[in-house]
Amino acid sequence: MRNRFKDKELHCNFCGKEEKEAMILVAGLESHICEACVEQAQNIIIQELYNNDANPDAQKQGKKPDHHFKLPVAATPALIKSHLDNYVIGQDSAKKKLAVAVYNHYKRIGQQTKIGEVEIEKSNILFVGRTGTGKTLIAKTIAKFLNVPFAIVDATVFTEAGYVGEDVESILARLLQNCNYSVEAAEMGIVYIDEVDKIARKGDNPSLTRDVSGEGVQQGLLKMLEGSEVSVPPYGGRKHPEQKLLKVNTTNILFICGGAFDGIERHIARRINTQVIGYGNDKKNEIDRDNLLPYMNHQDIKSFGLIPELLGRLPILTHLDPLDKTALKRILTEPKNAIMKQYIHLFEMEGVKLTVTEEALDYFAEVALEYNLGARGLRSICEAIFTDAMFEIPSNRAQKEFVVSLEYAKERIEQSTAMHKAA
Repeated sequence: MRNRFKDKELHCNFCGKEEKEAMILVAGLESHICEACVEQAQNIIIQELYNNDANPDAQKQGKKPDHHFKLPVAATPALIKSHLDNYVIGQDSAKKKLAVAVYNHYKRIGQQTKIGEVEIEKSNILFVGRTGTGKTLIAKTIAKFLNVPFAIVDATVFTEAGYVGEDVESILARLLQNCNYSVEAAEMGIVYIDEVDKIARKGDNPSLTRDVSGEGVQQGLLKMLEGSEVSVPPYGGRKHPEQKLLKVNTTNILFICGGAFDGIERHIARRINTQVIGYGNDKKNEIDRDNLLPYMNHQDIKSFGLIPELLGRLPILTHLDPLDKTALKRILTEPKNAIMKQYIHLFEMEGVKLTVTEEALDYFAEVALEYNLGARGLRSICEAIFTDAMFEIPSNRAQKEFVVSLEYAKERIEQSTAMHKAA
């Protein structure tokens, strides 16, 4: 339609923007409108008709979105931890702390009135643990159990306002998207901020260089984690003056931060001074040098590079232990969504019964331990072992059973390793 008016001085009749300044100029009978005004008009309509909810699906259906969800009535810390036990192997300390924190958080939200002058504050959580130990899985499982909106965001994409990257407010945009833009539901959700260790301050002196993806991002998170009114671009990205923003109150949003904090052990060791000098050391005070995370405190996280103001808004600090061979083997078979159960179901869909020997399962765990990738390493090992079978079996309808022995597993792993070395 634009070609008809190509020779004329065209402009948007709403904002006055000329044709060369607009990406798209839609022509009417005697007027034009640019893409920015179309977006603005859509947001105004949604805001007015659907009670501040930018839900396109609700707009099409002509009804307001459903804000309501139910919290488990009989949920107690013990029940929450029991549910986590069905999906996460080990990590009892982290699961117990999370269960108590989540229980108190939603009990606090349900508190209708203040008890005297006492107002309960929320307690955000910081997980520290190596990759593949279950940080994301624990947060995802707890949100699914409570039936609340949940979003996982990666801290590495955020930068200070005015620099290339995303604003910290886009954290809440992801949460809004996951609950169909229901502000009321989002304000009772859970946000898991992954890789929070990657925004650590790069040096002890913050004034030496402009740390736009480190300390600047930490400062941008402060008000959000504590609880405040945040203006959120509903579709993420950077804010711009013509964009309709949604107001989200973060007071009742529970933030769970997680990171590997690679090298934190050096800070812990320096603080507790593992080189004990003297005679008659009490065995009870002996330190496990292979796993120093249980001795971690906020001082070590501060030494790593997180600013004190941010740590003050993450009062609950817990660690996840590295996975040993026994834990890795249990992860293969025990959880409700265990990897082996998934493969058994895949083969059942082809009419084939899959059997994996105990010796083969032990070998899976040993190789995963060598990879040092935690539970995520188990998936890559299983793919290397089962890929050939999953390629051939659908074409061989006569086969009704498939047994994975130790010899078969070793052969496939060695073949896969040889191919990677050749590549």
